Amino acid sequence: MVELKTDTSIDAMYEAGQVVASALTAVRKAATVGVSLLELDEVACEVLRAAGATSPFLGYRPSFAPTPFPAVICASVNDAVVHGIPDGYRLCDGDLVSIDCGAELGGWVGDSAVSFTVGTARPADVRLIETTERALAAGIEAAVVGNRIGDIAHAIRTVGRAAGYGIPDGFGGHGIGRRMHEDPSVPNEGRPGRGMRLRHGMVLAIEPMLVGGGTDTFHAAPDGWTLRTDDGSRAAHAEHTVAITHAGPRVLTAREVV
Repeated sequence: MVELKTDTSIDAMYEAGQVVASALTAVRKAATVGVSLLELDEVACEVLRAAGATSPFLGYRPSFAPTPFPAVICASVNDAVVHGIPDGYRLCDGDLVSIDCGAELGGWVGDSAVSFTVGTARPADVRLIETTERALAAGIEAAVVGNRIGDIAHAIRTVGRAAGYGIPDGFGGHGIGRRMHEDPSVPNEGRPGRGMRLRHGMVLAIEPMLVGGGTDTFHAAPDGWTLRTDDGSRAAHAEHTVAITHAGPRVLTAREVV
């Protein structure tokens, strides 16, 4: 069942989204060579704590997970696509890092992700990240009243496939509101004009994931959470929480450019 949010509720979700935006900005600034993923998690913890927000990630345990998630960010490095658990790994020059973060504030949730390189960037990684951001922008542009979920999925797919990248099968975005994961599912591939019609008050987490090697297959790491590419190629992930409104898509997790 899809819950349509009121304009007042969307404003409240914007406040939660801005906590997420601040956390991602702080983490990205802190992500330098030699810094550990656990230290980045603590940076995000402090931002949430200062804002009076809590983490919908910490302690989250979906059906596939062997254990509750132990952190407030997902930190996925190089061939990790999503759901990486922060640990003692220290960032190296040239790493490609994807950080996913959520915040719950006043009973509402925001969710967003960003990918970036550390130190000296590989040109292939820069192109992969830029294309993932373009796929996200295309998905957001399609998130208008009267369109359908398939229009968002097709927009993401068109950008990713045209660049020769893989799209992990079975993973994509979702509805969001009082809970981090709500209906509907928002795939990263689909046919235009198909699926649920978009209505004012729907709020979606739109999140393309692209794989540099062009393959769609992946596997779970031994921790049961991290998804890694089968061919070892690098991956990027970008996400925003977006409200569907009569005035057009409203990005609730927009962050400052760094």
